[in-house]
Amino acid sequence: MYSSFYVVLFSIFFISFGFAANHHKAEIEDNEFAEFEEFDEDEEIVVKEDDSSKQKPDLKMSPPPPQNFDDEVQVEDDGEEFEHFQDEEEFEGLDQEIPSVKGKPSEKPDLKIAKVPLHLRRNWESFYLEFLMIAGLVVYFANFIAGRNKNQKLAMAWFNSHCQVFENNFALVGDDGKKEIEKGGIQKESENVYTLWCSGRVCVEGMLVELKFLKRQDLVSVISNMIRPSCDQMIVKVTMSPDAMDNFVFCIANKKTATRLVKEMGDISTYCPEKKTVDRLGIPDNFIMMNELGEAANAMLDSKLITVLQKYSDVIDFIHFSDQFSGPKLSEDTQLTKLPETKKMLMFGFNIPGKGKTTPEVMENMKPLLQLVFYSIEKVKRFHLSKEAKNKAEKNRQRVEEAFLKTTHAQRQEAAQARREEKRRAEKEKMMNEEDPEKQRKWEEREHRRELKKRAPKMKQLKVKTL
Repeated sequence: MYSSFYVVLFSIFFISFGFAANHHKAEIEDNEFAEFEEFDEDEEIVVKEDDSSKQKPDLKMSPPPPQNFDDEVQVEDDGEEFEHFQDEEEFEGLDQEIPSVKGKPSEKPDLKIAKVPLHLRRNWESFYLEFLMIAGLVVYFANFIAGRNKNQKLAMAWFNSHCQVFENNFALVGDDGKKEIEKGGIQKESENVYTLWCSGRVCVEGMLVELKFLKRQDLVSVISNMIRPSCDQMIVKVTMSPDAMDNFVFCIANKKTATRLVKEMGDISTYCPEKKTVDRLGIPDNFIMMNELGEAANAMLDSKLITVLQKYSDVIDFIHFSDQFSGPKLSEDTQLTKLPETKKMLMFGFNIPGKGKTTPEVMENMKPLLQLVFYSIEKVKRFHLSKEAKNKAEKNRQRVEEAFLKTTHAQRQEAAQARREEKRRAEKEKMMNEEDPEKQRKWEEREHRRELKKRAPKMKQLKVKTL
């Protein structure tokens, strides 16, 4: 590309130089004939070269028409007319000789083609940037294929080792979301996310297992993971039946995740924003507990769960039980007219060991964590709050609802006004399309009376007792 540019630039310079030379030649001829007042018809001016120089074509100039002059004019050659051939600005970098007439030797300017530098010529070294880009693309696609295959291999290893456990606890394993299941088993959502939906269990509407692997197919994410290591995750979401769980919110998570959950999850930030330590219960100090009712927390943290927390403290990220689960907390700019829908959910977050260097053997050894999920389902189903705890939970939910109604009173009024205006607009449009003028007149009178009544000042009627 660069060599072509310089070739074009040099060609433009060469053409410009040719036009300039012809122009100077024409000026020389005009100046010579302007000084002569009389020429003989047979007189010719011939410019010859020396024998030592190369043979050049003779320059013959025909004399102008004969004129009568009284005096003869002698031509004096002082050499000043051709000084522009030695002008350095006119012919930059060229050594020129002064041309002459009347047999005096002269030479044309010797034009030399400039030598193009080696780095501007067409060679393999000129395309090092293109070679570098091609090599980067090859590395990127090779990493994409290798990372995708590894994630798929890990997902299949996990499913094959846990398939029997799911089949023993659910009637349907691996629903693909279609009326007739075409491809059961684990589903691929993206190159690093795999899901498994199970249903058909008492007191459980369904369970979703989500495997979130590292983006091994993305080279940028791989490099970022080398600088700041992270791990694969397994998220389990169990949707309980409405009658299978009492009203309480409970969560235990490691410190970093607990801070994130308080900020992001609506139910935790509303019902149990306070963080409590669990050192006195024998749980590792890297966990933080958030609960609404102390009775529910004591029931959930039994000896079996504490033992699992001690043994798998590096693997368990969070355990979250809630009857008011509504997903992530909405932003403050969002205007709601009613409370969001809630579900009774049990959620578990597990960090797969290996810090990104996960192997199929590690995925196969995660059965104890899955057993913890089924144990918690049975524990929540059998647990019932006392009467006092139930009353406290009901008061908490009623208080939240009243606070929401107060904050959204203005929005609800605006929404009701908008609905009334829409209804009135539709009624007016219907009457305008009515062909009976009598109906239109009656409707206009009714609207007029309504407007007058609306604008009239409100008067209070007071009853006065007579003596």
